[in-house]
Formats: sequence, C-alpha cells, structure tokens
Amino acid sequence: MKTLRPTLILALLAGLTTGAAHAADFTQVLTDKSSLAFTSKQMGVPVDGLFRKFSAQLAFDPAKPATASTVLEIDLASIDAGSKDANEEVVGKQWFNVKAFPTARFVSTAVKAVGGGRYEVSGKMTIKGQTHDVVAPFTFRQDGANGVFDGGFVLKRMDFGIGEGPWSDVSAVANEIQIKFHVVAAPAPAKK
Repeated sequence: MKTLRPTLILALLAGLTTGAAHAADFTQVLTDKSSLAFTSKQMGVPVDGLFRKFSAQLAFDPAKPATASTVLEIDLASIDAGSKDANEEVVGKQWFNVKAFPTARFVSTAVKAVGGGRYEVSGKMTIKGQTHDVVAPFTFRQDGANGVFDGGFVLKRMDFGIGEGPWSDVSAVANEIQIKFHVVAAPAPAKK
C-alpha cells in the first residue's frame, strides 16, 4: 500500500498538469508587457535597439503547438536605434524606407515542440517588399494566468535590402542582426 501512494500522487499531479496545459489557449498579446529588441554590430561593437510599436495576433495552446499561429506587424518608424541621428537615418530610403514600407510583417507557417518547454516557429518575414523564411526558437512558460514567450533569431539585413548604398558594406555594419522577443499573452476569454 505504501508503494501505491507515491504512484497515485504522481498520477494525480500529472493529470492536473495535463489539465492545466489543455485549459489555456493564449490569444491576447499584452503589448505593454511585451518587447521586440535587436542587437546589431557597428565596427564590431554591439548596439542595442528596439521597436516601440508592434501588434500581434496569436493562438497558442501548449497542449497542441502544431495548431498554433501568429501574425506580427512592426511599425518600423517606431524604431529606437540608440540616438536621434540613428533613428532618423534608419527610417530613410537606404535603410527601412518607411515612406514606401511602413511595416514589417511576420506570418507563421508552422510551430513545433522540441521538448522541455522549448518550441520552434517557422514563417515568412516581409521587410521592404522582400519575403524570406525565418525560423525562431522560443521558450514558453506560464506566469500566473498569462503565457510568456521568449525567443529570437538572426536576421540577415542584406536579404531584405536594409542598408543600401554605402551601408551595404558589412564590415562597417554587420549583416547579422540578433532579434529578441519577449511576448506576454493572456488566455482567450472564457466562452459563455
């Protein structure tokens, strides 16, 4: 009987954990608690920045990651590249050309679990009219009622024509830009 109790307790705990995972479908991105940041290298020196405005549509159930989807739209004019001069430069024609292309867009095509609370989202990133495949590993955890997604990927700026003309010299500004995201999402409202 004593050996049965720990087994029974473990089975109950597993059932509770599984039930909690099935109960939540995270759909409401809390942009005020989320962030979209990047690190580029200029002359080998890391420079951090972020985008202040973005919106996202999300559907993620940790019990069914293959059914997940997301659409992210980034207001490119909301960039904070570290200084007023840099902000003015990067919205111009040679960089983001925000007059012609005001937003960047990511649309997921697949999400898969890779184990241990880790996942991978694949999708199409469009910047300046150029679309390329992106794969971003991320972690997911619950924080109270909310879900927290942390991840990132390397974006090659020249694939999208970000930094044309004299800025296409990747020895001055590196081609690889590390993108980091922290997304907090609330569960879908309860159905009545």
